[in-house]
Amino acid sequence: MSEVTDHPHLSRYEIRVDGELAGFLQYRRLPDHLDLVHTEIGSRFEGRGLAARLVAAVLDDVRAGGGRIVASCPYVAAHLKKHPDQADLVA
Repeated sequence: MSEVTDHPHLSRYEIRVDGELAGFLQYRRLPDHLDLVHTEIGSRFEGRGLAARLVAAVLDDVRAGGGRIVASCPYVAAHLKKHPDQADLVA
């Protein structure tokens, strides 16, 4: 089971699998948007779709808070191309 949580003091969202850190999405919080900078999944956890789950959870959280994003991370940008229904979040 995976869980995604925001860690503002680290400027990143983390995804954990059975309590173990599997990856993160680093961000920069700016006044009018969240710049999603870098997504990383540990090599032991690759190939499980965790990066997609992480990005989807982050976008859901941003949407719930009424926020906007910039996709500096290539993975996030590719995710948005595959999911055009999320494009309205882009600042």
